Amino acid sequence: MRITRSNGNVFADPGLPGAEERLLKVQLASQVACVIASRALTQSAAAVIMGIDQPKVSHLLHGRLAGFSVERLLSRLTELGQDVGITVRTPARRRAGRLRVRLLAAS
Repeated sequence: MRITRSNGNVFADPGLPGAEERLLKVQLASQVACVIASRALTQSAAAVIMGIDQPKVSHLLHGRLAGFSVERLLSRLTELGQDVGITVRTPARRRAGRLRVRLLAAS
């Protein structure tokens, strides 16, 4: 059996298009799911808070993210009471920029 080490992005490993954005969407959706779980919200209650319908919450929680842009996922997080910050900086040694999510624990 041959094992190949991942580069950290399961979408980039097989060469899927838009790999960084796909990973970013999964990370944001995962954070939405964590907030919903930590607040013990039902899908219906979460839907009301986020201003979407319950089936969309179900899709989000089950990783069906085709209908969710990065911007919409960021909005869902703020509607759930989370602060979202975006930092733009020049990379030290890389030529191309990258997208990433850094989750911070509540203080």
